[in-house]
Amino acid sequence: MFRNTYDSDNTVFSPQGRLHQVEYSLEAVKQGSAAVGLRSKTHAILLALKRSTGDLASYQQKMFRIDDHVGIAIAGLTSDARVLSNFMRQQAMSERMLFNRPVPVNRLVSAIADKAQVNTQEYGRRPYGVGFLVIGHDHTGPHLYEFSPAGTSFEYYAISIGARSQSAKTYLERHYEEFADCASSLSFHFKGNRADA
Repeated sequence: MFRNTYDSDNTVFSPQGRLHQVEYSLEAVKQGSAAVGLRSKTHAILLALKRSTGDLASYQQKMFRIDDHVGIAIAGLTSDARVLSNFMRQQAMSERMLFNRPVPVNRLVSAIADKAQVNTQEYGRRPYGVGFLVIGHDHTGPHLYEFSPAGTSFEYYAISIGARSQSAKTYLERHYEEFADCASSLSFHFKGNRADA
């Protein structure tokens, strides 16, 4: 009943206290390609499903290299992912130019969460329709974060986003303790658009 009145702007709450534009962006992430992330004591790994939207369409890139120590997998709108990944690259380059060190992963994730959260409260903008799984390794060890278009981020041992991610989450919840020591012999690095193990 109130949906048509309150879903055109991201700064107007519905009578139920919901921001429909934010919910639509979260739904775009749920309908995106599946991505899974795992973290052990020594390594972090991302997996992404590349699927084409039609028989005549090509595959879209689902994993992006941000810096030598940070990479992301996306679910949702690829164009929004490119905007945010370019912002992350600028933050990483700034840290290297100013302080001659790699940017800490938690600071990088906090920066994009702050950028996305601003779009949920300023008039004339729309929330980003993309979610990230961010992996990285810094002086505190390996990290795995989930970034949400609502402007939130959480650190995980294992997580999945995208279409049909609930079955992956169920599996990961049952077995995540087994992953803590399993990657001790795994060598993981980025090559172009692919992540090779």
